[in-house]
Amino acid sequence: MIAPDFIAVRADSVWASLGNSPVLHNIGLTIAKGRWTSVVGPNGAGKSTLLQVLAGLLPHTGQVQLLGRPLDSWPPRERAQRVAWLGQNQTGGDDLTAYDVALLGRLPHRRWLAPPSAADHAAVEQALRSTQAWEWRARPLGQLSGGERQRVLLARALAVQADVLLMDEPLANLDPPHQADWMLLVRQLVAAGKTVVSVLHEISIALQADDMVIIDQGRLLHHGACGDVATHRALQAVFAQRVSVQRAGDQWMALAKP
Repeated sequence: MIAPDFIAVRADSVWASLGNSPVLHNIGLTIAKGRWTSVVGPNGAGKSTLLQVLAGLLPHTGQVQLLGRPLDSWPPRERAQRVAWLGQNQTGGDDLTAYDVALLGRLPHRRWLAPPSAADHAAVEQALRSTQAWEWRARPLGQLSGGERQRVLLARALAVQADVLLMDEPLANLDPPHQADWMLLVRQLVAAGKTVVSVLHEISIALQADDMVIIDQGRLLHHGACGDVATHRALQAVFAQRVSVQRAGDQWMALAKP
């Protein structure tokens, strides 16, 4: 049981549909502050839909709370300062430079038509450097590779300097070294008190999180610590025993089985 002051995001009896098709079914979920939670499940399980609901991007029934307040009670600008979003296949305007794309993350902190402040520029530089994207800050987004573009979009989310970061497939197009950099960055964010929730297909990386949420067919199957045996059993079960969780040194790994 998590004390109310330590809850970052909470969902109570949440249902959601895409078009006329129900996707999420009676989701109840509590995510603690200052932890990294990975969300996994088979293709079509509802992972992305869940994250969009938590971000306030999709209509739903039931209630979602952000930092102890109903999500819909937050003024939009204030909510955008407290929760940052990185979605799948996001675009950022191919003619914009990488710097200007990252600067979009500072919009919630700026008054209408106000120029960027020194704090805005400092936040953007820090975000681009943390994703190793600073060196191509003057290049248009359309001239970047898929992995480079993903790192710029991640910098845009980091530039918000939000308390809660929701990331849907943040490792898309990233090679293994930059996936490792992303994990290190997440650990730094959590150490600074931030909350990270990430949908991941890379199960071995998802097992490096603090907690894991497992969903299938729009239903919550399990929520527990990544090191718990119960989490490993639930993970293996949701993938029909075609994934085996094994210890490798001081880490847990997921190995595919034929």
